Amino acid sequence: MASVSNLNAGNSLGLSDLYDQLQSAEQANLTPITTQQTSFKAKLTAWGVVQTSLAKVQTAAAALKNTSAIASTKVSSTNTAFTATLANSASAGSYSVEVTQLAKAQSLLSTAATSKDTDLGDSSLASRTITISQPGQSTPMTVTLNQDQTSLADIRDAINKQQGSVTASVIKSDDNTYYLSLTSRDTGVANQMTVSTNDTKLAGYIGYTQGGSSNGMTEQVPAADAKLSINGVAITRSSNTITDAPEGVTLNLTKTNTGSPETLSVTKDNAPMIAAVQAYVDAYNSLQTTIANQTKYTAVDPGSTTQNSSNGDLLGDGTLRNIQTSLRSKLSSSAQSGGSISLLSQIGVTQDVNGKLTVDNTKLSNALDQKAADVVSFLSGDGKTTGFATQTSNYLDQVLGTDGSVQNATDGINKSLKKLSDDYDRVNAQITATMARYKTQFTNLNTLVSSMTQTQNYLTQQFANMS
Repeated sequence: MASVSNLNAGNSLGLSDLYDQLQSAEQANLTPITTQQTSFKAKLTAWGVVQTSLAKVQTAAAALKNTSAIASTKVSSTNTAFTATLANSASAGSYSVEVTQLAKAQSLLSTAATSKDTDLGDSSLASRTITISQPGQSTPMTVTLNQDQTSLADIRDAINKQQGSVTASVIKSDDNTYYLSLTSRDTGVANQMTVSTNDTKLAGYIGYTQGGSSNGMTEQVPAADAKLSINGVAITRSSNTITDAPEGVTLNLTKTNTGSPETLSVTKDNAPMIAAVQAYVDAYNSLQTTIANQTKYTAVDPGSTTQNSSNGDLLGDGTLRNIQTSLRSKLSSSAQSGGSISLLSQIGVTQDVNGKLTVDNTKLSNALDQKAADVVSFLSGDGKTTGFATQTSNYLDQVLGTDGSVQNATDGINKSLKKLSDDYDRVNAQITATMARYKTQFTNLNTLVSSMTQTQNYLTQQFANMS
């Protein structure tokens, strides 16, 4: 607003003070708007806090819903011939494991060449094809070489460029002795190699057939399958990673222990499930604290005409109250699980008078020990519409979705803030126009009074001269 400090110049009417008073009175028309803006901005911030708490409950419910991803067993033995990892489907049990042979990848070594860069093939052939076949591979590896690409280095590069089931390298023995080494990528007899080429001269260096009498390559490491027994059952696999014996257990073989079998012990493990239940309880309780803070009401003092400033920003908000009520109702409702457990209290989760949850770990452990399948069924249900955790997760997905209650509430607040902003601009423009009009009027009045004062002074002087 432009300064009007000169309105009093030449007169004693106090127009500048009057102008300032009028300006303050006009500016007061903005106070209700700014007060509402402050309130709605606080509500928007409060909903952001609530949304974060709801998201944490959603994450915990989704994890609890996916009980198949929560381990229920653990390896309790110490083993040296192998390591074991468990899938969630693994059952508790004890297994005697004897490893008699480790799987190995076949390795072949070519006839020696005097240089790794000298061409070894038949120079009369414009091109030749090297074929590497393996029973475990559906398609043989084929490499085509031109006339000047038959050195050990060229063959190595061409094979490695395929990025297939065989790798190649050049080994230098001394300055005049070089070898080509081929190694199968995968272990087991099913991956032993047969190397052939239509270049007879080159075949004298790299040709190989299992049991052949005129091989150019020699076998340095024979292909071998892993051999072991589990509880007396003989098992043969091409890999040292055994994924299907026993079911739900993956064994990674590291050495043989022929004649000294080791015991693999798989025992019940309730800790992950207890931790998942506790995580949900903690997230739920944190949400209740957040809601209590955002809807807090403090009674006003007798005779007071204003609400207490410590009240929550979402006091009386119907949307938040409905969300809280819906979540609480799921705690006491019976979940259709098909098992003997249908209530949270049956697995040791109860609600106190303040709406907070507590976990009886002993009761939960007993339920997991005695009725693990029923606990899983109660929490997960069919994974779509039934089960406590499934229903809670689905509800929170809806609440926090793009068309959910939280989004609708914040959209409504933002819409109100946009209207208030427009109202503020409109009222402020009106105030500016009004004060400009006052200034013009006061300036004209000031000019008139100044002129009349000059006339008064002149007449007074003239009358004085006449007397």
